[in-house]
Amino acid sequence: MDKSNSEQINGLKQEPPKCQKGGLITMPFIIANEAFERLASFGLTPNMIQYLIQDYHVSLTKGQNIIFYWNAATNFLPLIGAFVADSYLGRFLTIVFGSVFSLLGMIILWLTAMLPATKPDSSCQTCKPSGLQYLFLLSSFALMSIGAGGIRPCSLAFGADQLDKKDNPKNESILERFFGWYYASAALSIVIAMSVIVYIQDHKGFRLGFGIPVILMFFSATLFLLASSIYVKQKVKTSMFTSFAQVIAVVYKNRKLSLPSQDSDTWYSKKDSVLRVPNGRLRFMNKACIIVNTEDIGPDGTTLNPWNICTVDQVEELKIIIRVLPLWSTSIMIAINMNQGSFGFFQAKSMNRQLIGDFKIPPGSFALFTVGALFIWILVYDRILLPLASKVRGKPVHIGVKERMGIGLVLSFLAMIVSAIVEHTRHERAIEQGLLKNPTGVLNMSAYWLVPQYALNGLAEAFNAIGQTEFYYSEFPKNMSSIASCLFGLGMGVASLLASLILSTVDNVTSKGGKESWVSTNINRGHYESYYWLLAVMNFINILYFMVCSWAYGPCVEQKNGVRRENVNHSATSGQELFKPKPAQITDDGKNMEGS
Repeated sequence: MDKSNSEQINGLKQEPPKCQKGGLITMPFIIANEAFERLASFGLTPNMIQYLIQDYHVSLTKGQNIIFYWNAATNFLPLIGAFVADSYLGRFLTIVFGSVFSLLGMIILWLTAMLPATKPDSSCQTCKPSGLQYLFLLSSFALMSIGAGGIRPCSLAFGADQLDKKDNPKNESILERFFGWYYASAALSIVIAMSVIVYIQDHKGFRLGFGIPVILMFFSATLFLLASSIYVKQKVKTSMFTSFAQVIAVVYKNRKLSLPSQDSDTWYSKKDSVLRVPNGRLRFMNKACIIVNTEDIGPDGTTLNPWNICTVDQVEELKIIIRVLPLWSTSIMIAINMNQGSFGFFQAKSMNRQLIGDFKIPPGSFALFTVGALFIWILVYDRILLPLASKVRGKPVHIGVKERMGIGLVLSFLAMIVSAIVEHTRHERAIEQGLLKNPTGVLNMSAYWLVPQYALNGLAEAFNAIGQTEFYYSEFPKNMSSIASCLFGLGMGVASLLASLILSTVDNVTSKGGKESWVSTNINRGHYESYYWLLAVMNFINILYFMVCSWAYGPCVEQKNGVRRENVNHSATSGQELFKPKPAQITDDGKNMEGS
């Protein structure tokens, strides 16, 4: 009897083996997509202010405001991207569309460097861009921001989807390896962008300097699409943003209802939820989980219309967001400081940047000192200081997340003071050397005077940004991890808009009566040191505000539990930290849901 007859007798049907999807084989494609996107986009930022002033004949204030708005859009749109991915398109399609939009935006920006008709006449320095030329330029920024909004909120989670196999006992170690390679590649991309890409733009011009990011982004999209058939593509689910909108809508509908007692059976919760009743904080929001009409709940205990009644979990999750907002707002000031890169660019450009022989560091590459200080501190802190202190004390030593956030704010305040002092010295030297009317002249003063302020900004970010995001992860329940990862970027977006407002206000006020603006395009005639002192005063006020918010918030989860939530990995990229802490679990008594 042959094999086929045997299978027919036993009622068996031979099926072709199914192609296994996901796994480590997909990692190079996903990591390459994110790494090339960051390499391309971050390579465009450092010298952009020079391109706008040199080729579009805009003032420093206008050029910097354009960059502020671009940064704001790039940080806000990932929130929309996360919502679209969770509710409609899924992560795969969102990344695909994001890659396409980023590529189109970079192509348009490259065309502005290639086609003279897209810019004002280069021989006429007083000629301003036409409306159509502005539209062409700004469309490139808009498309790149939309692309970042599609790629950045989904890439990491999409990679985790490929490895999230519950029946794999090695899943946790594999995920840790993925996060490590992911963050390392992202950080390396930014270092290369701020050094190699910036150097090419500085020495070979913007035609080649903008063309290389186009090629890199093309590789990013192509590599990602090549592995389309082997990806695990999760189904679309309800977004947390939709859940929050439902709570707000139901709270408004039930605003006239009276609150029942805590031991009432009219509170609506899921059968498998550990939370049965809402807590006493922000009590007016508890009206969203009152059972008004039993017909809104199906036989299986699920709601038939989530816009009429919400679960206790939904209400408590939104309460957590509201409770952390004051502390979150204290981080906006440090993000404003990090947005002042254009001023450092012009400072470095006006000073002697010679390093070895005839080699000079490009002014746009000085931000590497910020990244370098951040990486060195993380290495020393995690691998040397903490183990040594723990060994000396005989027990684990840990600086709390709120303490680290506060230290970061103080360091950022000191960075502004140092910036003001260095700029005052540079400005005095410019007067002594007769360079007030020569903004392109180079001072007989080393640009490495700027290193301390860049290093302090890096240390400030290492403390505040990492502590801030770890605070969100530890205070939020596990299912809110995506919200935790978005809050930092949201703060950066708000900071960009406020930085634009501050800059425009300073420019308008200080230039009245025909006076030279503090933030003049001619750095030697302006008063950047006064602008830095203003930011320093605002930082000092923000530190006091942080102390009040920290006291009002009370103890964190880690302080109440007396344990440290270890991080899987730490890293950072140009204004945005990169690490993946283990999210806190909801305890049986629901304390983590309450926040304190």
